Amino acid sequence: MAKKPAAEPVYRVTEVIGSSPISWEDAAKNAVAAAAKTLRDLRIAEVAKLDMKVEDGAVVAFRARILLSFKYEG
Repeated sequence: MAKKPAAEPVYRVTEVIGSSPISWEDAAKNAVAAAAKTLRDLRIAEVAKLDMKVEDGAVVAFRARILLSFKYEG
C-alpha cells in the first residue's frame, strides 16, 4: 500500500515588541525570550521596526518590533 504524502507544514506569524534600556539588540532578544515562554517551535524572527522611547530629550528605552513565525501543530 502506498504511503500518504506528509502534509506541508503551516506557519503563523505574530508580532511582538521588546524593550530594553541598553540596546535594540537586547530589545529584540527580550521579545523573542518572552514569546518563547508561551509559543513552541519558533522558526524565524524578523526585525520589522526599531524605535526609541524619549523622555525629557533623552533616550530611555530601545524598542524592537519583531515578526515571529512558528509552526502549527496538528
